[in-house]
Amino acid sequence: MYSHHFGLTQDPFSIAPDPRYLFMSERHREALAHLLYGVAGPHKAAGGTGGGFVLLTGDIGTGKTTICRCFLEQIPAGCHVAYIFNPKLTVTELLQSICEEFHITAAAAASNPPTVKDYIDALNAFLLQSHAAGQSSVLIIDEAQNLESDVLEQLRLLTNLETNERKLLQIVLIGQPELRAMLARPELEQLAQRVIARFHLDALTDTESTQYIQHRLDVAGHTGPLPFDRQSLQRIHRLARGVPRRINLLCGRALLGAWANGLHRVDRTVVDKAAAEVFGPDIPRAPTAGSLPTAYALGGFALLAGAALTGFLMWPTPQKALPSPQAAKSAPPAPPAPQANASSPIRVESLVLNPVEEIEALLPQLPRDINAAWRELAPTWKLSANDGDPCQAAGAQQLQCYRTDKLTVPLLRQLGRPGILTLQVDNGPPAYALLVGLSDQTATLRVAASLHTVRLVSLGRLWRGDFATYWRPPPGYSADLRDGNAGPAIERLASQLSRLDGAPAPAASAAPPVLDAALRARVRAFQRAQGLKADGQPGPMTFMQIDSATDVNEPRLQTNPR
Repeated sequence: MYSHHFGLTQDPFSIAPDPRYLFMSERHREALAHLLYGVAGPHKAAGGTGGGFVLLTGDIGTGKTTICRCFLEQIPAGCHVAYIFNPKLTVTELLQSICEEFHITAAAAASNPPTVKDYIDALNAFLLQSHAAGQSSVLIIDEAQNLESDVLEQLRLLTNLETNERKLLQIVLIGQPELRAMLARPELEQLAQRVIARFHLDALTDTESTQYIQHRLDVAGHTGPLPFDRQSLQRIHRLARGVPRRINLLCGRALLGAWANGLHRVDRTVVDKAAAEVFGPDIPRAPTAGSLPTAYALGGFALLAGAALTGFLMWPTPQKALPSPQAAKSAPPAPPAPQANASSPIRVESLVLNPVEEIEALLPQLPRDINAAWRELAPTWKLSANDGDPCQAAGAQQLQCYRTDKLTVPLLRQLGRPGILTLQVDNGPPAYALLVGLSDQTATLRVAASLHTVRLVSLGRLWRGDFATYWRPPPGYSADLRDGNAGPAIERLASQLSRLDGAPAPAASAAPPVLDAALRARVRAFQRAQGLKADGQPGPMTFMQIDSATDVNEPRLQTNPR
């Protein structure tokens, strides 16, 4: 929205962990070195036994996931990697996920499902075979502070898989500071003694914060002096506390506020207004003779206003001071906002932030039939919401219904498209909520014709990862793409990956691409970077994530602040 105003080619302050924007501070480089040492150092560089645990912790938003993505790209050749990004699992589910990541099939007796022993036996056989071939294996668990004690104990037992010379499995735990407190508990002392390298990722310094902002703007195509003055940069560092994600949120909102008011440079006043919206009202304000319009405080709802306009957002230009809290209490209620129409642009003052609600309070209003939820989602894709089968109707428009039960909030955020969440209280009947927006801490749901904001923590009490949405397969797509396949779907896949890699488009005279080992390796690299299962098979989630990363014109989640 503000990109053209500041000479940018893309949004420099997205909170998605895009490797192109990776800023390696001294702390980030040291954290990466600890991870790489844990994988290659103990048994190769130092002549030790390897194995054990490597621990990376850091506060929310300090860049742990970004470091992990960079680490995955530098894993030594001949090293098998299993990446678990949703660790809220039982012992059996964890072992099953590890085997799936390593492409191991666990043999079960008769027709019974595999047991814990079946999974461990299969994993041990795989690790011994890899060791005999001169290969190593690494298990990476993100958000490890969510692991249960019995699961952590099982992980410790996995490090007992060994030969006479060395341990067979290296385990990397990445999590928030609570993970360190967990490992300090007496019952986990045996595990703590097996940590061979640990690093805590601190926030950026004042100088590094400025370098970080400069770096992201440069990657986004900015040239010339920074669009932030010196005082605003100092203020950003103080308010964001040097946390990269908070810097992103604050800088993005500040640039939006400057654009809304026709400014080409962000000053401290703009930063304070942005901080009050992003971080809450209890932010020290800079004294000013005048203040920005109240519309700025609602800048995060620009997309909502734009949708109602069927055009672009018209920001008000007159400046007026914000009322003090005392004046606000004594002031009479504001008159209702006039209805907007296509010929009169919506003024942002008329948009009201939804109060945060508890998800349980919305349950009675949610449909219990998923087809009803599909019909509510249909208009977002310009589909008619008739009474027939919604997925059959979508097929007539070259769309398909897609449903998975393994999504997480970070994956929802990266996917960036509206869809249906299945909510359930214990073992009660499911209800279906239409997700239309995500912020750092809240989700926006559309219930009938109104929007409702709920905290992600509240949502997590009832949502277990089940998500459904429409998607548009590329021409010629098949659910069973095999080696050697060619055609429009493979051409599009190769072209989009080349664009993401920054590689030139293939010459018109070049042979059409085929799905071969090289292309599958590129697919796996993309899948790892997006937190998907890195199997090299381009399925619906992979194509949807590629479309999102390459800005294909499709419905998007609102990114309203909260």
